[in-house]
Amino acid sequence: MNLSKALLAMSLAAAEAVGSDSRMANLRRKLSFQKIAGYNPGSQVTDHCAIDLDQAAIESQLSLKTPESFENARNIYNKGGNSKSYALITVANGLTSAVNKGDPILGKNAEGLEIRGKAYQDYVQGATQIKVQYATTDIQENYVECQVGALVETTMVGCFVDSGAITIGSDTMSYTYTPADENKNGRTIAGFSTGARDKMRLTCKGCPYTDFKYFYDYYGTDEYAHELVEAAFEGKKTQFSNGNADFSQYDYIGKEEFIKKATAYMNTFMYVIREWEDALDDCERTCMNCNEGSVHAWDEGVCFYTGSIEGLDGEASGKLLHELADKRCANFKTCGVEGFDLAGQSKLNYDMFSLFAMGNYQIQSGNCPAARATTKQIISKMYIPMVQGTLRYAYKNDKLSGGEKEKAEGAVFAAAVLPRIHAANPAAAETIYASMKVGASSTDFKAVKGAFESAYDHMGITCGDVGGLWSEAQNKYYTGMEPCAQTVSSLNTSVESESNNTLAIALGCTFGALFAVAAFMVLYMRSKEKQGAPVFKMSDQHEDIKDMN
Repeated sequence: MNLSKALLAMSLAAAEAVGSDSRMANLRRKLSFQKIAGYNPGSQVTDHCAIDLDQAAIESQLSLKTPESFENARNIYNKGGNSKSYALITVANGLTSAVNKGDPILGKNAEGLEIRGKAYQDYVQGATQIKVQYATTDIQENYVECQVGALVETTMVGCFVDSGAITIGSDTMSYTYTPADENKNGRTIAGFSTGARDKMRLTCKGCPYTDFKYFYDYYGTDEYAHELVEAAFEGKKTQFSNGNADFSQYDYIGKEEFIKKATAYMNTFMYVIREWEDALDDCERTCMNCNEGSVHAWDEGVCFYTGSIEGLDGEASGKLLHELADKRCANFKTCGVEGFDLAGQSKLNYDMFSLFAMGNYQIQSGNCPAARATTKQIISKMYIPMVQGTLRYAYKNDKLSGGEKEKAEGAVFAAAVLPRIHAANPAAAETIYASMKVGASSTDFKAVKGAFESAYDHMGITCGDVGGLWSEAQNKYYTGMEPCAQTVSSLNTSVESESNNTLAIALGCTFGALFAVAAFMVLYMRSKEKQGAPVFKMSDQHEDIKDMN
């Protein structure tokens, strides 16, 4: 984090030195985006980070455990309410001319204040129904003030009034719509899974993405996460190739636990990976200026990993993968920078955010192969909390008489990691599934632990990464749940890798800062030279020599 702060400070200082240069002013604005739990994004992603508000709303409704509240949660899951908000309006006489995606559109709210938006997609002249996406700000707290969708508690101060006029370019047109029903959302947690077929397996540049294919091959369907969530809502049985679950065995308690964790740790988990893979697809080697879209996709991945509730420093209690890592480190004694503490931020998140900063720099500098290697490390680490979660509930269900809640939690953590284990060792995956599936007759925590450990090398994680299940009452690891043994050779490899990683981050950030400063100064000197006021004026003698040459 300190290296990132140093980079930002040096870059801002260089930008300040150029004063009124418009190019530098633009770059300075790009460096002013709010942090995401300490990460410095290079683009505006406040709207993307807000997806965790949908997750929070879903969990709030699930906790009430009534038929109505579960239906509310299901609607929020499928329809959203907080991300990519748009108004579906009807233009009285149709558009007077064609409109391109992103074209600015102005209207007013119920109080007569101006509301900014943009065209959601391309529209032909004469179109009568259009989507107007609300403009978002760089400040997370008030990124948008029209939050409706399927939410039970809505915010409509930033929504268009029900009838009035919109302005597109020089044209003004009358429109009508129903704010409570026609303020919708283009980004939903369900959509992370229902859109997976094209975005992760068939039509993307790098398709099929490696980790998504693990899950597709195991479950036998692109929408495995969505199908699990919907089956849990309906209390039905899934129809997968592997890893089936029969939710008719659960009451509200089990369904609540499975749904709220599946939405965050399966739907969102894979879409986080998708964004980083998308960033790599768009990355162009040796080309820095053409990687803006790639940087934006990278930032989106960080957003979907972290969310908005974590705040600027990551100290708050969020709803997504960042918070899960911090919760599990307290159970497995893997908190702190070194990974030996029982409280504070997880070592996993310290490592992840260092890698996020490194990947961002590598993409910006056009070092795409290095960014791909960094992404591989990040994805490997993302599975650690899923392993820890499964192990924790395997022990609870085996030795601590876990009830429906604990059984459901164990089942969903297992479902979130089983395809990765299956890719490493199919027999190990079957062992884990037999003990952790919905409706398992018994659980053998030792068998589950051994099965996971057989796959660590293939997964790119270590015994130290996972740690052991800690008993606060006994002030020691639970018997049989101690960290697994690690050979000296593998430990040395791990230490060397960590050392190289830290050095690479330090060098990357340092040289990145120096490059930024140099680039700023070159542009500044060029600007001054064009204005007839060079920064370094030649002496008269040197001018005479220049004239003679």
